[in-house]
Amino acid sequence: MRFRGKSIRRKIVALLLVPLVSLSALWGFSTYLTGRQANELMNVANIVKKVGYPIEDTVRVIQQERRQTLVYLADERPSDALASLRSRRAATDTAVAAIRAAARDSGVRSDLQPIAKDHLKAVLDGFDSLAVLRGSVEQGTVDRPQALDFYNRLIDPCYSFLMNLHALENVEMDKQGRALVGITRAREMLSREDALVASSLITPKTTAPELRRISDLVANRQLLYDTNLEMLPSSERDVFEQYWRGPDTEALRTAEAAIVDAGPGKEPRHLDATRWQQAATPVLDRLAQLGTEAGNRYQDRVEPVAFNVVIKAALAGVLGLLALLVSLFMSVRIGRELVRDLTRLRKEAHEVSGVRLPSVMRRLAAGEQVDVETEAPRLDYERDEVGQVGQALNTLQRAAVEAAVKQADMRRGVSEVFVNLARRNQVLLHRQLTLLDTMERRTEDTDELADLFRLDHLTTRMRRHA
Repeated sequence: MRFRGKSIRRKIVALLLVPLVSLSALWGFSTYLTGRQANELMNVANIVKKVGYPIEDTVRVIQQERRQTLVYLADERPSDALASLRSRRAATDTAVAAIRAAARDSGVRSDLQPIAKDHLKAVLDGFDSLAVLRGSVEQGTVDRPQALDFYNRLIDPCYSFLMNLHALENVEMDKQGRALVGITRAREMLSREDALVASSLITPKTTAPELRRISDLVANRQLLYDTNLEMLPSSERDVFEQYWRGPDTEALRTAEAAIVDAGPGKEPRHLDATRWQQAATPVLDRLAQLGTEAGNRYQDRVEPVAFNVVIKAALAGVLGLLALLVSLFMSVRIGRELVRDLTRLRKEAHEVSGVRLPSVMRRLAAGEQVDVETEAPRLDYERDEVGQVGQALNTLQRAAVEAAVKQADMRRGVSEVFVNLARRNQVLLHRQLTLLDTMERRTEDTDELADLFRLDHLTTRMRRHA
């Protein structure tokens, strides 16, 4: 970019505009980043409230429907079996309807990230196939393992959706949030085991595939606890570890050991469906309560972090704006002072070159007396670079005026010398004419008189020239 030929004001404005634009861009970028982070945090809080918590509740009612479905498939003879199953289905339909209503909310859809939208779509697509499964269950065209797998595929996308609901830049808090979802999945492993064991105890015998699946569910549950509890604070970790080592879970652990020790095809000693329910249901309820309490405590830990994000966004916006306004004010002030100094310097330079020096030269040419202090006064400038240039111009102006005055004085002196010489010559020639006039009166020789007249004429001409 070339500014040749532009005014000094434009050049200074362009010079100051570059850092101001850069500062404005940096302020806008930092405000956008922090504001986006705060906005995402608020969006996720809204999504968790409208979709996240309802999905957790829906998972729990689906778990109950799954258990009742497997019990129904194991034995359809009880008169209330189908009625109990349909009651569970009605509860599931109510929960699913709430999720569908929240998913249709335009605000929720706009707040969801693309990956979260995909997981939510997978959840809703799974809910769409519930009617087909229920029809197959009532028609008897699906067995217990198939029904269990179907419900598992229905619940897994729910946990994937919950796993991706995070917007904290704090890595530790993000890990803890994912760990809480992992602990909830560990409870899901127990719920699957509960449905499978409760239905298998109704059947004549537990098959080898069922027993292997039960063992796998127990192992997966333990693995999920071991993996996710490590990412939680020690206080949270101790709550779950002490519960599983305590007397409240002893009946469940004893029942699991009895099932595994009995082997396939054999009934576990002193264990039936009723005792299993008495051992498993309190543990499932307590784990749900512990998960809710842990989630509440996690929210208490997250709130200061979220508050810091909001404060950081506000400070970035307000302080950045204040810095921008102060920079703008200082730039305008400094630019105006610089333009004013340069304008004054330009005005004085033009006045010297176009007004004062020509006027001084005309007056000196006319023979007038010129005072240097009046025509070129000593001006005071600042000590900065512009002031130094002004001082140099003032010195140059005084030097030019002084030189012109000295030159005029010298010419005047030379003129006076010549005038003095001319006057002396006139005096001498006048005396010479007087002498010639006396000699003309005395002589009587015609030739000499003619010469004297010619000499008188030449002297008169010399006096006139002087």
